[in-house]
Amino acid sequence: MARINIVHTTEYAYRNPVGLTRHRMMLRPDDSHDLRLHQATLTIDPEPSRIVWTHDVFNNSICFVEWPEAVRTRRLSIVSSLDLTHHPDGPPLPVYSLDPAAELFPFSYAVDEVPDLGRLAERQMADPERAVDRWARRFIADQRHVRTLDVMEAMTHAIKAEFRYGARHEEGTQSAAETLALGSGTCRDFAVLMMEALRSFGLAARFVTGYLYDDTSGTVQGGGSTHAWCSVYLPGAGWVEYDPTNGLLAGDNLIRVGVARSAAQALPVAGGYVGDANDTDGLYVDVSVRTIPAGKPPVS
Repeated sequence: MARINIVHTTEYAYRNPVGLTRHRMMLRPDDSHDLRLHQATLTIDPEPSRIVWTHDVFNNSICFVEWPEAVRTRRLSIVSSLDLTHHPDGPPLPVYSLDPAAELFPFSYAVDEVPDLGRLAERQMADPERAVDRWARRFIADQRHVRTLDVMEAMTHAIKAEFRYGARHEEGTQSAAETLALGSGTCRDFAVLMMEALRSFGLAARFVTGYLYDDTSGTVQGGGSTHAWCSVYLPGAGWVEYDPTNGLLAGDNLIRVGVARSAAQALPVAGGYVGDANDTDGLYVDVSVRTIPAGKPPVS
């Protein structure tokens, strides 16, 4: 259990005064058995005329922000501050109990679960040369009885060991086949690779966006910005999270903010402006994640 303080700052700069269109923000986690949200504040400059909170199709908390048409600005600042307590599944690594029919890999979902898992189990990206298929099947090659949890762990560790991590602030995500060809990517690229590999076996996978904390070893990747990983539905255990960027299993060090079928549906901040195409002058993103020692008040 850890008390966590998060400050996520996003700033846009423009060469000339611009108008602001409606923005969509996925910045607030929902309370659950593994997370208790004590306080969430959102500070926006220029001040919007309308803020609406709702839930999307995946039940994520979504904030829509609007400004008057007359507003013109050369800067947009969005600061999200969170105070929460995290109850991760590990460490030590948890021992999951899977349904007997899912203990060995690959397996099939029960008939009554298939309609609900729906498109989460379908491939989302083209793989014309079947590169993702070949890569995924190496984890079960020449083995008659492979335990499902062993496959999940091996795939997570293989991505961390075999691919180069590189931060990329531009929007967009590589396809799984592109990541294989390049041998490198960001956290969101690695999450997508693992999702598509699992979906090649018919497993349901989700893209997860959130934050990474408690880097006591100095070896984890993805700090200082938002982080991305994936979760897979394992009968008996439910949705289990895996971070292939860092080889983390079961959600330790990971603060989940939102889940989606694809990376494009999980942008922390999305919106536009009214002006010339060359008015964009820069984007600054910073994420500060602090663990609050026991007995101390949270940072305000």
